[in-house]
Amino acid sequence: MTDHVEQRLERLGIILPQRSEPAANYSNYVKSDSYLFVSGKGPSGSPKGKLGQDYSTEAGYHFARSAGIEVLAVIKEALGRLDGVKRVVKIQGFVNATDFYEEHHLVLNGCSDLMCEVFGEQGIHSRSVMGANSLRGNLPVIIESIFEI
Repeated sequence: MTDHVEQRLERLGIILPQRSEPAANYSNYVKSDSYLFVSGKGPSGSPKGKLGQDYSTEAGYHFARSAGIEVLAVIKEALGRLDGVKRVVKIQGFVNATDFYEEHHLVLNGCSDLMCEVFGEQGIHSRSVMGANSLRGNLPVIIESIFEI
């Protein structure tokens, strides 16, 4: 039987991909006591470019949502099921943007909205977002996250 969170995913039309491999010498996640730390994940398809130059804020929102789906795939691998998440604790986003881009917070809403849709009230989290003049692989967005399990 499908668990509660996975039923939400199904209703949202979200199919989790196979989790992506780490880009360097690190783990996709670390479990410590009652927390799961998920390493930075980019959007599927590895798009390249900057917000404010190559992509609009709306496109960035979709990239952040896609990166959030990649995070969910890692959680599923780590815990075996998404219902093992008690709460989304923190989302931190890095947005590859031009010097004068000012809508980083709107981009990160793509991931934040996803977490609330998937986990309900337990998806409400703290967060921070930073602009960067470059990210690995020239990705437009990278999301790292912490979950209580």
